[in-house]
Amino acid sequence: MHNCGLVLEGGGMKGLYTAGVLEYFLERDLFFNYVIGVSAGACMGASYLSRQKGRNKEVNIGLVNDSRYLSWRNVILRRQLFGMDFLFDHVPNHIVPFDFTALEKGKEQFLIGTIDCHTGEALYYNKQEHGKDILKIIRASSSLPLIAPPVEYDGRVLLDGGLVDPIPIKKAKKDGNQKNVVIMTKTNNERLKPSRASSFMRLLYRKYPAVADSLHKRLITYNEALSFIEAEQEKGNVFLIQPSEDVPVSSFERNQKRLENLYELGYHDAKTQFGRLSEWVRG
Repeated sequence: MHNCGLVLEGGGMKGLYTAGVLEYFLERDLFFNYVIGVSAGACMGASYLSRQKGRNKEVNIGLVNDSRYLSWRNVILRRQLFGMDFLFDHVPNHIVPFDFTALEKGKEQFLIGTIDCHTGEALYYNKQEHGKDILKIIRASSSLPLIAPPVEYDGRVLLDGGLVDPIPIKKAKKDGNQKNVVIMTKTNNERLKPSRASSFMRLLYRKYPAVADSLHKRLITYNEALSFIEAEQEKGNVFLIQPSEDVPVSSFERNQKRLENLYELGYHDAKTQFGRLSEWVRG
């Protein structure tokens, strides 16, 4: 157990890279006092912290061709690309059981980032305070606009935390973690560029204008996070792990071979950097 933070970016199916990294951490019994993730990062982080070796791969590669997981059929029947009931209810409770007890017993803090649809503020939920509701919160953190409906929880309406805090390094720092390991799902730190989709989103999300505003500002938020990470790297406060080569995987990828290649890359990169990481953590 190391006294520094672990920060997990989202990215949809690109999160299989993070899953590979965390699988190697599991094998080496490497854990951190504080873990924070959004969207796919939170999903992969949950199985890591429940100490379930191989679970992320079994769920996100083994089941990806099940139409209930990811398909246009879901869009037609339920207006959601990912089958959220399937992923956050049927799978963890029946198909590939999630070990709630192990997660609860773990000493690590585990925070999941979401956005409040009414206010646009980032909300973070800690596992210690929410018990078995944790999967509902992870579902909210993974509910991207147009891809899945908002989630109502504890009097709030929530969506994907990546909209407002895509790489929650500043939150980890604010919570007292001077040093942080950051796992990203992109091969480089290329900045996001303006999109024409913001006006379209304002029209679709008239009920939640704060969500549309967050989408409009997302490139600024993301680019600021990258700059902050780079500055922290220069100070020696961040150890960054990101794909060492480009694997062509989209956020909505269903090709099992490509997903497995990305997963194996994450495992390989973690293994390659483990010695240097161990020294950095102890330093």
